[in-house]
Amino acid sequence: MTEATHKRQLVIIGGAEDKEGDCVILREFVRRAGGTKANIVIMTAATELPREVGENYIRVFERLGAEHVRIIDTETREDARSSTALEAISKATGIFFTGGDQARITSILKDTEIDAAIHQRYAEGAVIAGTSAGAAVMPDKMIVEGDSQSTPKMEIVEMGPGLGFLPGVVIDQHFLQRGRLGRLITALVREPAVLGFGIDENTAIAVTDDQIEIIGEGSVTIVDESDSTYNNASEILRDEPLAICGAKLHILPHGYKFNLKTRQAILTNGVVASEAMNQSVAV
Repeated sequence: MTEATHKRQLVIIGGAEDKEGDCVILREFVRRAGGTKANIVIMTAATELPREVGENYIRVFERLGAEHVRIIDTETREDARSSTALEAISKATGIFFTGGDQARITSILKDTEIDAAIHQRYAEGAVIAGTSAGAAVMPDKMIVEGDSQSTPKMEIVEMGPGLGFLPGVVIDQHFLQRGRLGRLITALVREPAVLGFGIDENTAIAVTDDQIEIIGEGSVTIVDESDSTYNNASEILRDEPLAICGAKLHILPHGYKFNLKTRQAILTNGVVASEAMNQSVAV
């Protein structure tokens, strides 16, 4: 099989995913990573409690049947050159980034040997997953920090480089729970990116090539700025409210899908949302 035929899969989680009950999201990650033959590495760069956090995920993944699970703890960029870690990544079928502080992930890992090795495994078919901070780093440009429950203003969001697994989008997590629509819209205008994904807690987007499936108990809010007709970003000061006109909004729960290439939502019966509306009008 050539590299071009490998599916590129991501599981991007809005944080606070179930680790005690049915573990719907983590179960899906293990299944995609090989099921009972999965070889999973847990990347703990985001957290200041790597052992405690890592061991918690080891217990979950082993309970779900993964064959091999190990922690890769990188506290410094020097650790990101570890031959032991690089060997483990080279054999991994699933690579999982924990929550914590997304700036720690990029400051320690970005443009290192481990970063290159993870991207290589992704290209070869390994499933990459991340929760909370581990979700934020998936695009090429990420939200480093920002004010929640705020009117969109240029000053409320700080952007920085992400790890680039899903370029051209912006991702925000803990979305409904922390009222982050304003900062997601601001991030889209500042970038500018075409699509913004706001992922609720215990909810994930499972990405396979150009298609996204929503998994979990909450929803994913998708802001599509591709056809927006106006924003006032060039006319205002940093602390003044943003205006944006003509953007599209999708709110999708478990089982719905979204095509990244066509930027269309797909219903649970497989019908494209715009076609379903046309059908209902015709009736």
